Amino acid sequence: MIEAVLWDVDDTLFDFSGSDRRALSRHFQAEGLPASAASVERWQQATEIAYGRLAAGELTYEQCQRQRVNGFLGRTLDDVEADAWLRRYTALFERAWTAFPDVTATLAALPYRHGILSNSSTVHQERRLTALGLRHHFEVLLCADRLARAKPDPSAFLAGCRALGLPPDAVAYVGDQLDTDAVAARDAGLVGIWLDRARATGTTIVPVPAGVHRISDLAGLPRLLATLGG
Repeated sequence: MIEAVLWDVDDTLFDFSGSDRRALSRHFQAEGLPASAASVERWQQATEIAYGRLAAGELTYEQCQRQRVNGFLGRTLDDVEADAWLRRYTALFERAWTAFPDVTATLAALPYRHGILSNSSTVHQERRLTALGLRHHFEVLLCADRLARAKPDPSAFLAGCRALGLPPDAVAYVGDQLDTDAVAARDAGLVGIWLDRARATGTTIVPVPAGVHRISDLAGLPRLLATLGG
């Protein structure tokens, strides 16, 4: 029986990608860089590589953020310069923060305990969830910087279950990444739920592995959890 839901944040509750695109366009212009789709794609690729190294334990969170900047620029800034570049971007990014429109009603309607398990930093997600008016929904907030481990490591999911005081099979995990979130949660013994928002836009449908559940928006989550014995 499902007693609690652990959540990813970025591109699950918080429209990270949309907020990011709006902020990047302004930031690139301010930095004298092309505010083009190619620039956005290069930033996203640099971010993916840096977070991959974070998940592998090769970088600390701070090093990961500097790697994003250096990877995007194609040159190595010293730590002070990289941190300053990122702060200028972050200021614009924070002004663009938005939650997905289905989040507030879903959290209010679900009769479960809620927690956060994120590969971001605790400080960032505390501020972000508070600014979005969502923080009060979550009794647990665990992030990679304080866990010293990151998804898809099973120990990250199990730490979330321990924080809730529940066995893994009583906890569902909802995230936007098929492998890092849903499959990894399933492999750790939780109920893995893939929030495939791209499916709603008619893009290519990816097969769902056995034992993983897919929803295209959060409106479908209460029904799914009910069918799973929640």
